[in-house]
Amino acid sequence: MRYQDAIDYIHNTYKFGVKLGLDNIRRLLEYMDNPQEKLKIIHVAGTNGKGSTCSFINSILIDAGYKVGLYTSPYLEEFEERMRINNENIPKEKLTNYVEYIKPIIDKMISEGYNHPTEFEVITAIAFKYFYDEKVDFVVLEVGLGGRYDATNVINKPLVSVITTIDFDHMDKLGDTISKIAFEKAGIIKQDGIVVSFYQRDEALKVIKEICDLKNATLTVMNADDVKINESNSVHQIFDYKNYKNLEIRIIGKHQIYNAVLAVMAIDKLKSYGINIDIDTIKKGLNEAKWPGRIEVINRSPLIVIDGAHNPQGMKVLKDALKLFTYKKLILVVGMLKDKDTSNMIKLITPEADYVITTMPISERAYTAEELSEKISSTNVLHFDNIDDATDMALKMAHQDDMVLFCGSLYMIGHVRTYLRKVIF
Repeated sequence: MRYQDAIDYIHNTYKFGVKLGLDNIRRLLEYMDNPQEKLKIIHVAGTNGKGSTCSFINSILIDAGYKVGLYTSPYLEEFEERMRINNENIPKEKLTNYVEYIKPIIDKMISEGYNHPTEFEVITAIAFKYFYDEKVDFVVLEVGLGGRYDATNVINKPLVSVITTIDFDHMDKLGDTISKIAFEKAGIIKQDGIVVSFYQRDEALKVIKEICDLKNATLTVMNADDVKINESNSVHQIFDYKNYKNLEIRIIGKHQIYNAVLAVMAIDKLKSYGINIDIDTIKKGLNEAKWPGRIEVINRSPLIVIDGAHNPQGMKVLKDALKLFTYKKLILVVGMLKDKDTSNMIKLITPEADYVITTMPISERAYTAEELSEKISSTNVLHFDNIDDATDMALKMAHQDDMVLFCGSLYMIGHVRTYLRKVIF
């Protein structure tokens, strides 16, 4: 099997849709001798901030000298980003070998009357097997969708369950109230487990506490009063958390400070297992953490920023982060998916822009550029379905003291990031 054959095989399983439930992934992993049960896992769920929180935890553990597997989704530029060990993508050759390994197992499942695993189930199973074979010390595992019936929740007992901010997203699958969504996210909480959570809306925190009580899990909730922000700008942020003084991160946006604190809380909980990581290592890990595509500065003159905000909460965070930058005019390039809360995102971000260019993310669920432009009330709207054409126009319009901002969908941001590095550097 060639690499492209392997990728095509994985992507062709997309036609089997998204099926929330654990029966299929359990059966698939049983055929593989359940590698997930032999791994030490930190499991991270939530609406926004999952990836950044995973990145902070991952970076701290690596700086502590551990071999760390990181599983995230979606990818920005290369498929192999989804499973990394010490920040190195799975090699293409190894990914191909794992697809060759799993294909006959899937064929056997189907012959026995089981449903064909979904794309996410296949990738998740491969990741568990890869991390086990490579003998990683820890796995930082990001939930794909929801939590309770997400394929990653096949694990029995994570070291720590982490719940980031909960807000409205994927309401067609997770529910139309914060309480319902919180119930799905809190599905990662295990019997007698250890849980750390972002401070949530009252209705979300109530659900999390109830599930922890039901499962006799220990819950620690971030207290915003324990965080003191000393400096926050477009280059770095410095803050204190309890006895941790002058922690520094280089991922932009005040919300990232709280994601970093959540990561520190998770690391602190490892002490329950005799794993003690000193403060200097935590500081170094936070400072070195990177998470591409999240308020990421690609260029300074003109200022070019890309961000994967794709729901109202993420867009509000992005809007607030614009205050950290200095610019004359804002040229906004935006693409969105039809199953997102488009109207509220548009209301939040487009008033900040002097000019708007709409484009079409690389997804079957995307609005065409023209469809999206018709939803925007501003008269200064251009539309290009081709992302490269939209990017070229934005760069052409921008003066040295202007800002070009790309946002609205991770399915657009990855392509933009690759293209910008070609045309700018």
